[in-house]
Amino acid sequence: MPDLGSVVVVGASLAGMRAAEALRREGFDGQLTLVGAETHWPPFDRPPLSKQVLVGKWEADKAVLRTDLDPATDDRLELRLGRRAIDLDAAERRITLDDDTTLDYDGLIIATGATPRTLPGVQQVTGIHVLRTIDDCSSLRRDLDGPAYVTVIGAGFIGCEVAAAARALGHPVALVEALPLPLVRVLGEDIGKMTSELHREHGVELHLGSGVEGIDGVQRVEGVRLTNGEVVKADVVVVGIGVTANTDWLAASGLVIDNGVLCDQSLLAAGAEGVAAAGDVARWPNPVYDGALMRIEHWTNAAEHGEHAARSLLAWARGEEPPAFESIPYFWSEQYGVRFQMVGTWAEGDEQHVVEGDPLGPERKGVIAFVRGDRVIGALCVNRPNRTLPWRKHIEARATYPVPEPE
Repeated sequence: MPDLGSVVVVGASLAGMRAAEALRREGFDGQLTLVGAETHWPPFDRPPLSKQVLVGKWEADKAVLRTDLDPATDDRLELRLGRRAIDLDAAERRITLDDDTTLDYDGLIIATGATPRTLPGVQQVTGIHVLRTIDDCSSLRRDLDGPAYVTVIGAGFIGCEVAAAARALGHPVALVEALPLPLVRVLGEDIGKMTSELHREHGVELHLGSGVEGIDGVQRVEGVRLTNGEVVKADVVVVGIGVTANTDWLAASGLVIDNGVLCDQSLLAAGAEGVAAAGDVARWPNPVYDGALMRIEHWTNAAEHGEHAARSLLAWARGEEPPAFESIPYFWSEQYGVRFQMVGTWAEGDEQHVVEGDPLGPERKGVIAFVRGDRVIGALCVNRPNRTLPWRKHIEARATYPVPEPE
C-alpha cells in the first residue's frame, strides 16, 4: 500500500481548494502543498466576475471563496502562490515550478484549470482584455469607468454576459461572432435566435457570421477589422472565444493528454499512479452518459470534481477501489434579467422540445428539453429556477421522453 505522506495540489482555485479541503476532511494529516499561479488567497469565485463584480453591484471581496484552509493554523499546509508548475516527472514523483524549485510528492491532484484563448497574430495594444481572473476583471473595470465603445469578440456565455454588463454600464456595445448566432454551439439555433433578439432589444450591435481579421490601433485599440471587410469601432475589446486546458506543463510527464488530462471513471489520471485530476483540466468517462468522455468547464463540476478526486486519491492509497464520479453538468447565465439555467447536455442533432411555458417568445419563461433517441439528456430552464431540480432528476433517472407532467 502506498505511503501517502505528502500530497501536492497544483491549481489553487475552486477545484484545487475543494480537493485540499476534502483531503483534510477525510483525515489526511500529512504535508499538503497548494501551488497556484494567482497570488490571491482565498481564491476568487469566477462566475460573479462577469456579472455582479463587473457592473459594480458587488465589491471584489464579496466574490472571495470561503475556506477553512489556513497555513497559520495548519503547520502542515503550505501555499505556493504566484508560482506555475512547468514540468512533471511522474516516474520520480517530482514537480518543477517556474522559480526552478521542485516539489516531491506521494500523491498529486492536478487542478490547473484552463486559459482563455487569445486572437492569433494581433499586435499588442492596450485596451484588449480577457476575463478569467479577478485581475482581469479589475483591469477591464478600469477601462469601463469612462466613456468607451466596447466590442466583444465571441458570443458564448462569457461574451454575452460581458456585452450585457457593458450595456448596463451605459456603453455602446458591438458583439462579434464567427458563427451565425450567439450560443448556437452550446444551446442550438432556437436559443441562438432568442439570444440575438434579446441583445438587439437592449441596443447591442450584432456582427454575426464574420471572423476577426485584425485590430486597428498603434498604442491603444481603435477598431476591430472583420473578415467581411467591416471595421467596428472599439475603445475597449473583450475577447471571449473559449479556453484551452492548462496541460502544456505535462507534455513530458507520461500522463495521457487528450483535450485535458485523461482520467478513469474515478478521476485517477491515466499514465501514472498516485495522480488524480479535477476541474476544467480533467477529461473522464461520465457514467451518466454511458461513459462518454467529457471535459466540463462549469463551477459545479469543478467543486464536485475537487472533492471526488481527493477521495479517489485516498482510496487508491488505502488499496481500495475508488468510486466512479457521475456528474450532470449544470451552469447558469443571466443577461438583462433573463436567467438561463442548463442541466445536462446538448449536441447538434439532438431533439429539442418546448415542454413548459414560452422560453423562446416575448415572455422568455419556460423549459426546453433536450432528447437523444428517446432519452432526456438535458433541459434549459429560462426564468424558471424551480424547474432545474425536477429536470435534473429526470436526467439522473435516465428518463425517456415525454416525461410525466410536473406536479
